[in-house]
Formats: sequence, C-alpha cells, structure tokens
Amino acid sequence: MPDIGWPEILIIAVVILVLFGSRKLPDAARSLGRSMRIFRTEIKGMHDDDDDQTARNATQSGEPAQLTAPPRAVPVPPADQPASTVDNPDGR
Repeated sequence: MPDIGWPEILIIAVVILVLFGSRKLPDAARSLGRSMRIFRTEIKGMHDDDDDQTARNATQSGEPAQLTAPPRAVPVPPADQPASTVDNPDGR
C-alpha cells in the first residue's frame, strides 16, 4: 500500500474545499467538535455510572467498595521446617 505524503494530503484538502465550499467547512468543523464533546461526556458518564453501580452493589451487601482484587497470601515456610511441608501440611 503506498504511503500518503504531503502532496496527496494537499490534493485531498483542495478537493474537499471545492466540493463543500469555504462557507460550509467552518460549520461542519463546529458541528463535528460539538459531536465529539457530547460523545466524550457520554462515555465519561458511562464510566462514572459503572463505578457508582459497583460501589452501590458493595454497600448493599455490607462490604466496603473494593475495585481491585485482594492480595493473595503466599505460604512462607517457618525457619525450622523444610519448604516441602508448606505445600503438603501432612509432611508426606
């Protein structure tokens, strides 16, 4: 696939300018900016709703809200026992 360089981008910009006219381009850019702003606020609202729902579910169950996994306990052998008895408490 050929690379698009500055001459090709310039040609595309001129074609867009001719097709849409200089009066329509600022309005189109403004409406695109508004649409992007609305889209960002909606996405942020969705993320906030998810966080609120997680906190609400945790408080209803009586537990504090926890957004990360709890740390796992790693068995450590006591100094007087060999490491093999940690995996098998019976010592076999």
